[in-house]
Amino acid sequence: MIYQSFKMAVKAIAGNKMRSFLTILGVVIGVVAIVVLVSIGQGANSSVVESIEGMGTNLITANINARRMNPIDLDSLNELAQNENISYVAPIASVSGTVKAGAATYDDGVVQGTTPGYESIRNWTVAEGRFLQQPDIDNRSFVAVIGSEAATEMYGTTHAVGETFSLNGYTITVVGVLAEVGSSASGSNDNQILIPFTLAQRLSNQTSISSFYVSAASSAQVGQAQAVVESYLEKAFANYNTNSFGTQYSVFNQSEMLSTLSETTNTLTLMLGGIAAISLLVGGIGIMNIMLVSVSERTREIGIRKAIGAARGNILMQFLIESLVVSLMGGLMGLAISVVAVNALAPVLQMTLTIPVNVAWMAIAFSVFIGVVFGMYPANKASKLRPIEALHYEG
Repeated sequence: MIYQSFKMAVKAIAGNKMRSFLTILGVVIGVVAIVVLVSIGQGANSSVVESIEGMGTNLITANINARRMNPIDLDSLNELAQNENISYVAPIASVSGTVKAGAATYDDGVVQGTTPGYESIRNWTVAEGRFLQQPDIDNRSFVAVIGSEAATEMYGTTHAVGETFSLNGYTITVVGVLAEVGSSASGSNDNQILIPFTLAQRLSNQTSISSFYVSAASSAQVGQAQAVVESYLEKAFANYNTNSFGTQYSVFNQSEMLSTLSETTNTLTLMLGGIAAISLLVGGIGIMNIMLVSVSERTREIGIRKAIGAARGNILMQFLIESLVVSLMGGLMGLAISVVAVNALAPVLQMTLTIPVNVAWMAIAFSVFIGVVFGMYPANKASKLRPIEALHYEG
């Protein structure tokens, strides 16, 4: 009986090709929207995770929120670095200004001041030359270590050691070029222009340290290292933070950042999937509408079938299977189109996009569910038709 109902469903769908196509199209659009948007959401989450992990799993970041009476200085940070749970400590200071190499202006460069050890904290390696050294910090030397992108844009080659550029009118010599790193959660790492922290303070007229990075001795010691940093800051601000403890600074590690961003991107993915599901519901309404029209057009056929002995269950099964076939065809076609769309969007969005198996099954199952729910009413209506009334129907 099911096989016969399936054959009749296919015949009915083929008999109204344009109408069936438009009905299936609504389901296709819904499935494509769900699969593609969820895939993009999960791809974005994976990119964020990879970017954060690329910054180092041992990384601890401390931000100083106090704008007045900031007791943090280089000497105290050097003392902090002596703790057995900590490998490196490096402050960071942003410098705004115009970078010129000859007649060319490099607007995409990120100029930052830091100290030795920063390259180890960020897992960067020097491809040519050297990194910043302690004498550079002590003497406020006009030297810099630049990223591979910065070297190429400024000099047309990564072999830029010994070259010079000007920053706010000061001539600075390149002493090192970093190996290509790529991008992380904080942006491109290859456009970096790193100068001694003391020189950055001089150029930006800053005397305080607003943020610094800490690298734990190992991934197992991140918790202990963070506790050490928090204790250090608590003692440093003990005389300044009498009424608002905890507001003068903030400390967090990569695991916390990773967890927070993952939760955020997962929430956005669910929201995108929910929005896309609305379009599939609209496709289900289209199925109901067409099935009601089909029941109206085939009223006499239903009357004849019931008159020759077809049970109510036979009629119900016939129209329900027809609705299921429409929704299943739409789901499978939508999934096939989604595969093409995801492969096409991956290079455009510059991220790795894949369709998770559970998302594919969910989309197909949801489309079938929509077919059952929205096909039930027309099928039930058809099964309840009285034979005598159906045979006299003139619609």
